[in-house]
Amino acid sequence: MLTSDNPIDFRCSCAITSSLDILGDRWILVIIKQMLIEDVETFKDFLERPEAIATNVLTKRLKWLEEIGMITKTRKPDNNKTNYYHLTKEGLELTPVIVDLAVWSHENLRILNPTIGDYEELEQMKLNKEEYCKKLVDNYKKKLFTT
Repeated sequence: MLTSDNPIDFRCSCAITSSLDILGDRWILVIIKQMLIEDVETFKDFLERPEAIATNVLTKRLKWLEEIGMITKTRKPDNNKTNYYHLTKEGLELTPVIVDLAVWSHENLRILNPTIGDYEELEQMKLNKEEYCKKLVDNYKKKLFTT
């Protein structure tokens, strides 16, 4: 749950600017995307992703996301050494934003980054965004309760 326990220095009262004060860092949405879509849940998992986030940056961003209530950090009873990170309800509510960014990027950034690939899921996103978002969230929640 998002809390006001950790005051944030918001620039103004604009809703969009305020959301960017939280999510506008170049790594925040990457981390959330990795958790939601790529089943990333440990520090080691994050470090092995192709985005190559630096360990000090990853540590700060995970701590920040936990402090503001977008993710939780837990340990499994059978593994006390490894922290597991999971999206909260508020983190999962960013699913449509992630999907919209994927579609927008595919349609608008390919001229700047020709390595952006075509993949089958993108067509599903375009055909029925709401259904695709629901499927992503349902799969994420199901994975949480079966691990």
